[in-house]
Amino acid sequence: MWRDVDDEEAAADPGCVFCRIVVGTLPSRQVYADDEIIAFHDVTPVAKVHVLVIPKQHVTRLEEATEIDDELLGRMIRVGSQVAQELGISESGYRLALNQGADAGQVLDHLHLHVMGGQNLYPLGETSTGTEG
Repeated sequence: MWRDVDDEEAAADPGCVFCRIVVGTLPSRQVYADDEIIAFHDVTPVAKVHVLVIPKQHVTRLEEATEIDDELLGRMIRVGSQVAQELGISESGYRLALNQGADAGQVLDHLHLHVMGGQNLYPLGETSTGTEG
């Protein structure tokens, strides 16, 4: 169940970096926040613009979602688009990516959407250092 706790600190996993950002014990360069979602610059960007959009409640996998979470998941995508517009990358193009599991490249076990752009991104499947362009 995703949204069964109203208190952010009670819903946080103290061992999770993203949860610590949500409750304010770790700093971030925030670009968006509302009651359920926060967006901030990635500390290890792979593109000139690289922002993470996360639910404030600790969620690890999409498989945990139910139909009542559809609105939140849709809002995460809309927030990603809004962030791209505000950071000036929507016109030239941007990528939204959500990795699930180690084989997909998920490093932190808290659901997050990557917003990447500001440069010519490599097609999916090709390798980039993130420093080109």
